[in-house]
Amino acid sequence: MGVLIVALVLGAGMARAQQFPERRHIREGNSLYERQRFADAEKAYRKALQKDSLSVEGAFNLGDTHYATGNFAAAEEQFRKVAERTEGVNDKQKADAYYNLGNAQFQQQKLQEALESYKQSLRLDPANLESKFNYVYTKELLKQQEQQNNQDQQNNDQQQNQNDQQQQQDNNQQQQPENNEGNNGQQNDKEQQQPEQPEGEKPKPSEGTEQGEQPQAGPSKESEQVLNAVQAAEDKTRDKVEGEKVVGVARSGKNW
Repeated sequence: MGVLIVALVLGAGMARAQQFPERRHIREGNSLYERQRFADAEKAYRKALQKDSLSVEGAFNLGDTHYATGNFAAAEEQFRKVAERTEGVNDKQKADAYYNLGNAQFQQQKLQEALESYKQSLRLDPANLESKFNYVYTKELLKQQEQQNNQDQQNNDQQQNQNDQQQQQDNNQQQQPENNEGNNGQQNDKEQQQPEQPEGEKPKPSEGTEQGEQPQAGPSKESEQVLNAVQAAEDKTRDKVEGEKVVGVARSGKNW
């Protein structure tokens, strides 16, 4: 009887292995992934997909290896395949796929697309705190980006107005000598007719400046524009650094 039981157990194991031939490669890939041997893990997951092209685990975990090696475009494509499947995948698996899809898009600075992916993840799994955090954070970044773009546009418009005004002033100065050519002779005659002022009554320079000096002007508008541009660049850099932190905190690898 004991031999028969063993034979039956072995027979069941062999039947299961034949029914799910990809499972051995997925387990191998998971083990390699945990040891951060991502290239070898990718090969194992691809072997699993060769055995079963519809394997959700194989497809999902293959996306994880792309993400872990920084190939975010390939990770995005792989997670999208899982997220948009209509058969053989449950809501929890689709929610995780949308979450990882959002992370891959976020890493590529596709903030609007990432926001939509996090939203889809939350619709399928409202209790996912990581999706909630990344959704709120990405939404705030988009708001800051819009405000910065509006400020940049205002600065550009202001600079253009200043350039137009300066061009108009330059044109007026070029036209002024031509208008005054006919008055030069009359002006010289008037100057010759005016008596010279007594020696002791020459105009004195204004207090606080020496003879021939001009008071120094304050910061020019051009200088203010340069400072604004530098500040805007610093803000963008800070936003980018903060944005990279969020995905580092929220883990993307979900190996079933």
